[in-house]
Amino acid sequence: MAEKRSGCPINMTVELLGDRWSLLVIRDVMFADRHTFAELHAGSQEGIATNILSDRLKRLVAAGVLRRTSVPGSRNRVRYDLTERGIDLVPVLTSIGGWGARYLDADESLCQVVQDLQAGGPDAQENVQQHLRERDLTPA
Repeated sequence: MAEKRSGCPINMTVELLGDRWSLLVIRDVMFADRHTFAELHAGSQEGIATNILSDRLKRLVAAGVLRRTSVPGSRNRVRYDLTERGIDLVPVLTSIGGWGARYLDADESLCQVVQDLQAGGPDAQENVQQHLRERDLTPA
């Protein structure tokens, strides 16, 4: 990550996650269960370019939000999983998505997950986080 402009936690978070693509990559690993470069690229509704995807994956791994591991039995394939730091972003993405569902002309079918998480409160979010821990932190 580049040199920080200030020690303000909001500024530092925006410097790491505030570009156009980082939260969308995290969203796709978190909620769409996409874990390889090919899955992330092919499944991107927003059409992320390969060079941008590669850069964001490197940045998120370097920041400890994602973990990069080799896929067993394949020489070149790697898998990206959330770390505990990444899993801690569930409430953040829920809040951002909930705000968008309330105030923007978002696709109603895509709003359902965040609306359900918000309606279920902290327990629902913790259940998702526990599922992600079992999926991404447990060795294969």
